[in-house]
Amino acid sequence: MPRRSSSHPTEAELEVLNVLWQRGPSTVREVHETLQADRQTSLTTTLKILQVMVEKGLAVREEEVRPHRYKPALPEQKTQAGLLDDLARRAFGGSVGRMLIRAVEDTRLTGSELREIRKLIDGIRKNKRGDK
Repeated sequence: MPRRSSSHPTEAELEVLNVLWQRGPSTVREVHETLQADRQTSLTTTLKILQVMVEKGLAVREEEVRPHRYKPALPEQKTQAGLLDDLARRAFGGSVGRMLIRAVEDTRLTGSELREIRKLIDGIRKNKRGDK
Protein backbone atom coordinates (compact mmCIF):
# COMPACT_ATOMS: atom_id res chain seq x y z
CA MET A 1 0.00 0.00 0.00
CA PRO A 2 1.53 3.41 -0.98
CA ARG A 3 2.25 5.85 1.81
CA ARG A 4 -0.01 8.86 2.00
CA SER A 5 1.72 12.18 1.55
CA SER A 6 1.55 14.17 4.76
CA SER A 7 1.30 17.91 5.02
CA HIS A 8 3.33 17.61 8.22
CA PRO A 9 7.10 17.78 7.98
CA THR A 10 9.25 14.66 8.24
CA GLU A 11 12.22 14.64 10.61
CA ALA A 12 14.58 15.76 7.83
CA GLU A 13 12.15 18.49 6.76
CA LEU A 14 11.91 19.72 10.35
CA GLU A 15 15.70 19.98 10.46
CA VAL A 16 15.60 22.13 7.34
CA LEU A 17 12.74 24.24 8.73
CA ASN A 18 14.74 24.84 11.92
CA VAL A 19 17.62 26.12 9.80
CA LEU A 20 15.28 28.42 7.86
CA TRP A 21 13.58 29.73 11.02
CA GLN A 22 16.97 30.50 12.56
CA ARG A 23 18.74 31.90 9.47
CA GLY A 24 15.84 33.42 7.57
CA PRO A 25 15.63 33.04 3.78
CA SER A 26 18.57 30.90 2.66
CA THR A 27 20.06 29.30 -0.42
CA VAL A 28 20.34 25.53 -0.79
CA ARG A 29 24.07 25.79 -0.10
CA GLU A 30 23.53 27.82 3.10
CA VAL A 31 20.99 25.28 4.39
CA HIS A 32 23.26 22.42 3.39
CA GLU A 33 26.32 23.87 5.14
CA THR A 34 24.32 24.45 8.34
CA LEU A 35 22.99 20.88 8.28
CA GLN A 36 26.51 19.50 7.84
CA ALA A 37 27.27 20.34 11.48
CA ASP A 38 24.96 17.46 12.54
CA ARG A 39 24.89 15.05 9.60
CA GLN A 40 26.64 14.22 6.38
CA THR A 41 24.46 14.49 3.28
CA SER A 42 25.03 15.63 -0.25
CA LEU A 43 24.04 19.01 -1.61
CA THR A 44 21.64 17.28 -4.01
CA THR A 45 19.88 15.62 -1.06
CA THR A 46 19.36 19.01 0.58
CA LEU A 47 18.06 20.39 -2.72
CA LYS A 48 15.63 17.46 -3.09
CA ILE A 49 14.33 17.92 0.46
CA LEU A 50 13.71 21.61 -0.23
CA GLN A 51 11.97 20.82 -3.54
CA VAL A 52 9.66 18.33 -1.81
CA MET A 53 8.99 20.89 0.94
CA VAL A 54 7.92 23.44 -1.68
CA GLU A 55 5.59 20.84 -3.25
CA LYS A 56 4.09 20.07 0.18
CA GLY A 57 3.62 23.76 0.95
CA LEU A 58 6.12 23.71 3.83
CA ALA A 59 8.58 26.09 2.15
CA VAL A 60 8.48 28.86 -0.42
CA ARG A 61 11.13 29.39 -3.11
CA GLU A 62 11.97 33.02 -3.84
CA GLU A 63 12.70 32.94 -7.57
CA GLU A 64 13.30 36.67 -8.13
CA VAL A 65 16.94 36.36 -7.10
CA ARG A 66 19.73 33.96 -8.08
CA PRO A 67 20.58 31.71 -6.46
CA HIS A 68 17.02 30.98 -5.32
CA ARG A 69 16.33 31.45 -1.65
CA TYR A 70 13.99 29.32 0.43
CA LYS A 71 11.94 30.37 3.41
CA PRO A 72 9.38 28.61 5.62
CA ALA A 73 5.79 28.84 4.42
CA LEU A 74 4.56 29.22 8.01
CA PRO A 75 5.99 30.69 11.19
CA GLU A 76 7.59 28.27 13.64
CA GLN A 77 4.74 28.57 16.17
CA LYS A 78 2.08 27.70 13.58
CA THR A 79 3.98 24.62 12.43
CA GLN A 80 4.50 23.50 16.03
CA ALA A 81 0.79 24.01 16.76
CA GLY A 82 -0.13 21.85 13.76
CA LEU A 83 2.23 19.08 14.87
CA LEU A 84 0.87 19.18 18.42
CA ASP A 85 -2.71 19.10 17.16
CA ASP A 86 -1.89 16.09 14.98
CA LEU A 87 -0.17 14.31 17.89
CA ALA A 88 -3.09 15.02 20.22
CA ARG A 89 -5.56 13.69 17.63
CA ARG A 90 -3.58 10.54 16.80
CA ALA A 91 -2.19 9.56 20.21
CA PHE A 92 -4.50 11.13 22.79
CA GLY A 93 -7.97 10.83 21.26
CA GLY A 94 -7.93 14.52 20.40
CA SER A 95 -7.43 15.59 24.01
CA VAL A 96 -4.81 18.29 24.31
CA GLY A 97 -5.33 18.18 28.08
CA ARG A 98 -4.39 14.48 28.27
CA MET A 99 -1.36 15.16 26.09
CA LEU A 100 -0.19 18.02 28.33
CA ILE A 101 -0.75 16.01 31.51
CA ARG A 102 1.34 13.16 30.09
CA ALA A 103 4.08 15.60 29.04
CA VAL A 104 4.21 17.22 32.48
CA GLU A 105 4.12 13.88 34.32
CA ASP A 106 6.80 12.24 32.17
CA THR A 107 9.18 15.14 31.64
CA ARG A 108 11.71 16.65 33.98
CA LEU A 109 10.74 20.30 33.86
CA THR A 110 12.97 23.03 35.21
CA GLY A 111 11.76 25.44 37.84
CA SER A 112 11.46 28.22 35.25
CA GLU A 113 9.45 25.96 32.91
CA LEU A 114 7.08 25.07 35.75
CA ARG A 115 6.70 28.77 36.64
CA GLU A 116 5.95 29.58 33.00
CA ILE A 117 3.29 26.85 32.85
CA ARG A 118 1.78 28.12 36.12
CA LYS A 119 1.72 31.68 34.75
CA LEU A 120 -0.10 30.49 31.60
CA ILE A 121 -2.66 28.56 33.64
CA ASP A 122 -3.23 31.50 35.99
CA GLY A 123 -3.68 33.84 33.01
CA ILE A 124 -6.24 31.53 31.42
CA ARG A 125 -8.16 31.20 34.71
CA LYS A 126 -8.13 34.96 35.18
CA ASN A 127 -9.47 35.53 31.64
CA LYS A 128 -12.21 32.91 32.12
CA ARG A 129 -13.37 34.61 35.34
CA GLY A 130 -13.48 37.91 33.50
CA ASP A 131 -15.72 36.40 30.78
CA LYS A 132 -18.46 35.45 33.23
